Amino acid sequence: EYSNTDNTDEVVHNEQHSHRVPTDAFGDVSFGGSWQKTGKYVRVFTDTKPEVLYELLTTQWELPRPNLLISVTGGAKNFYLKSNLKKAFHRGLIKVAQTTGAWIITGGTNAGVMRHVGQAVRDYALSNTKQREIVAIGVAPWRVIHNRDKLVNEEGCFPAQYVIDKQGQGNMACLDDNHSHFLLVDDGTSDKNAYGAEIPLRTQLEQYISDQTLGNKATTIKTPVVCVALDGGYGTLKVTITKGIPCVILEGSGRIADVIARVFKQRNTSTTDIDDFNDLIDKQMNKFLEEYKKFDQVKKKDCNIKVSEVMMVQSMICAGKDELGVLDVAILDALFKASKTSESQEDNSWKKQLKLAIDWNRVNSAETEIFTEDRQWTSSDLHWAMTSALVGNKPDFVSLLLEYGVCLEDFLDEATLCELYQKLPNCFFLYKLFKRVEPKEKYRRKELHKEGFRDIKEKISPTHRIAGRDLFLWAVVQNNKELSKIAWDQCGDCISAALAASKILKKMAEESIDADEPQEMLELASHFEDRAIGVFSNCYKNDEERAQKLLVRISRLWGKTTCLRLALEADNKKFVAELGVQDLLTQIWCGELSVHNPVWRVLVCMVFFPLIYTKFLVFRLLGLYCAPQVKFYGNIVSYFAFLFLFAYVLMVDFQRTPSIAELVLYFWLFTLVSEEIRQVRPKVYIQELWNILDVISILLFCLGLAFRLTTKLLYPGKIILCIDFVVFCLRLMAIFTINRTLGPKIIIMRDLFFFMFLLSIWVVAYGVAKQGILIENDNRLDWIMRGAIYEPYLVIFGNFPENVDSEWRSAQCNPLKPKCPVLNEKEMPVFPEWLTIVMLCVYLLFANILLINLLIAIFNYTFEEVHDNTDRIWKFQRYQLIKEYYSRPAPPPPFIILSHLYLFIRKLVLWNAPKFQTAFSKALDFRGKEEEELLSWEALMRDTYMISERQAKSQSMEGRIQDSSQKYNPAESSLSSSQIQAIRWLNTSKCASE
Repeated sequence: EYSNTDNTDEVVHNEQHSHRVPTDAFGDVSFGGSWQKTGKYVRVFTDTKPEVLYELLTTQWELPRPNLLISVTGGAKNFYLKSNLKKAFHRGLIKVAQTTGAWIITGGTNAGVMRHVGQAVRDYALSNTKQREIVAIGVAPWRVIHNRDKLVNEEGCFPAQYVIDKQGQGNMACLDDNHSHFLLVDDGTSDKNAYGAEIPLRTQLEQYISDQTLGNKATTIKTPVVCVALDGGYGTLKVTITKGIPCVILEGSGRIADVIARVFKQRNTSTTDIDDFNDLIDKQMNKFLEEYKKFDQVKKKDCNIKVSEVMMVQSMICAGKDELGVLDVAILDALFKASKTSESQEDNSWKKQLKLAIDWNRVNSAETEIFTEDRQWTSSDLHWAMTSALVGNKPDFVSLLLEYGVCLEDFLDEATLCELYQKLPNCFFLYKLFKRVEPKEKYRRKELHKEGFRDIKEKISPTHRIAGRDLFLWAVVQNNKELSKIAWDQCGDCISAALAASKILKKMAEESIDADEPQEMLELASHFEDRAIGVFSNCYKNDEERAQKLLVRISRLWGKTTCLRLALEADNKKFVAELGVQDLLTQIWCGELSVHNPVWRVLVCMVFFPLIYTKFLVFRLLGLYCAPQVKFYGNIVSYFAFLFLFAYVLMVDFQRTPSIAELVLYFWLFTLVSEEIRQVRPKVYIQELWNILDVISILLFCLGLAFRLTTKLLYPGKIILCIDFVVFCLRLMAIFTINRTLGPKIIIMRDLFFFMFLLSIWVVAYGVAKQGILIENDNRLDWIMRGAIYEPYLVIFGNFPENVDSEWRSAQCNPLKPKCPVLNEKEMPVFPEWLTIVMLCVYLLFANILLINLLIAIFNYTFEEVHDNTDRIWKFQRYQLIKEYYSRPAPPPPFIILSHLYLFIRKLVLWNAPKFQTAFSKALDFRGKEEEELLSWEALMRDTYMISERQAKSQSMEGRIQDSSQKYNPAESSLSSSQIQAIRWLNTSKCASE
């Protein structure tokens, strides 16, 4: 409802000169322009109940309930605001509204402080199109709105077309097009007396909203309200007092705001005498408020009294000129003060403060205002705050809460972990993670050898939760660097955790479909690899033996694997190249042999084994032939013997009936196949290049053998075996991985495949086109392949084709030769000779010049890249080689069949599967006190490493610059606003005393 009265110049009384009718101005308003801004509006009477308006806002207009109410008041007319102060006001106001989901209430017109609020909302909307809309509610007097007749329609306007006409508005005001909702208050007065008509209703509405509880009805926390004052006059002063809510005064905005700010700062520097205090107020009024001089004595006295009352508001904060970047901090401090001085000291008041601090990410304010010594905290008290900080990505708050007593083991139960994963944005393997934490009763069958064989069913409890590891994984899978660093500090097995994170992130980068995300994941993976390197290096410097135990210790937190295995799976070449890792690999490589034995002595003892009984070689007798080093050299000799026998059979002794040498070759290959079968691990085996070559060579040999044993296909079988011999020779390149210089260069061979693909495109394209132009319908496949592929390929090496522009005669044609071109009546080729010449020139240009030079460039680039990282690549290849031969049986082929028979008998006959040495299964399985001591020492070394890292960072030039900027930049200072005010007051007092 609203009042209906005529516009008269007489004094109007609402009760006598107005009557209520249903509102005729409501609906949507469109402001036109290029942005087509729209809003909702309604015309209401001044005594409309606030609960009705609140229901309208939240139910009819579907606004989310506010977590904070910001009431902005001040000058209603346009005033100048310095650019730095304007930017600070816009940035601080929007930051508060965005992070908390606040409502902003203003006068709603396109003038004064309301216009500045609208501009702040506009700037936010332009720069954050995907974020939620800022709610800016304008409460304006109906009768001062220019062009208000455009808004009137008894059936509502959807929308009403409203034009902002600043030139023709006169003493009236236009609505601000950047506000989203308007409450237009009509009290039935004339236009002259309409200003200020909205103040009672606005005050009641703000008071009603402040009495509403946050979130669900179970909580007793009320909606916080704060007033922000800029500029303004006598009316602003009256509003600030009557509201009785926390208030932030923006110094430098002019007029009454500057008066309050100056008096607030100087109240303690001068005498406390009332007359002197009134003189101070009067002086500031004359300085900043021009209309003050026109006030009569009664009004001046009233102003002084109201300013004095403002000084008594303990929840008032003055944001000074030096604190322009921390308006949001000032608002937060004002709310903190209000909650502390509240008459009803509830137990939940600190929750209200902490929630605001987390929403605004103000760690310093929380540390100084909330986490004080006068209150003892329990872990359960802060669980909700921990969840909010994790979900809201507030790493500083997570660290603060952990510091003040949050126990991860108590906090991160199964329900909380599921809640955290549910709030992850678009996690592509979220389903798998839920399946792992889903409570299930699992059973397994366990075989025991005790008084015979018997099967038992053992009930397995749900996966044991480790809070530090679970939180770390949650942070890693969302690629959150800061949270993952904090969670990593809570992990007990820190080196394994860092390597596992590196592996997970690299795998996620491979499967990510985002353009920029993979690079961020790889950078974070590299970061954790560096962390693992740093901690391990620190451990190795402190105690070499303990550090090497960490490398081979079985980690039950990470799938019962070891650090070495994780580094291999994550392709962490830098970690494997570390001195401590290489020293351990050298010990494993030598086995029971001394690491100081020269290679030539080992080779001599392998040939002249009686020397092992002398002091020629330092070793333990039983472990000589089990050392990976000895296995490697034995397999090299065996492989050369196999190739020699293979070549002998192909060139000298390939009979229709297999000879003894050929039968020995077949048996030898069978032993190689049995060893490959033993090595097969489906997910890992096929990923290695050498294993692929092994499979190809074995399949070719089997195919050639099948042809060879068929009488009619004897010779084709021999051809296949000859090709297979080439593949076996290529497999010989694997032995070069032991060499520091040649091993890394094998990587260059991979670039050849990419080049061959490019070259084949041009060869086939030119060959098919040339063959189609020259020859008509040749159905001989061999000659088609020669003309389309073989001849174009030879052209690259200078073999110029003769059939491109030569003269042809029918006598030259022969069925055993390439088919002749199509000839005309004069026995001349009918094809255009000039076209084939042009095609040949273009082909030679690209194939001979561009592609060959491209090959040189590719090889040169790869060579330089490999050469720069030769040591790292070789050490990683060496690790893979040692791993392979550590798990291989001691006898070389063909004698390796004896080991295979032994393993086969134990598995099938005795039902006792041997424990293969796979991936360094000499790993140590520590338990109990020994494991606890080792992990405690590792954690100590991690802390030492992190301290040294922080010291190095602070001593660097960049760190010094950051420290200096934090020291001299008040906006970034860790001091709260109240502390800053105290320091300034002391300085001012000192100057005044001098």
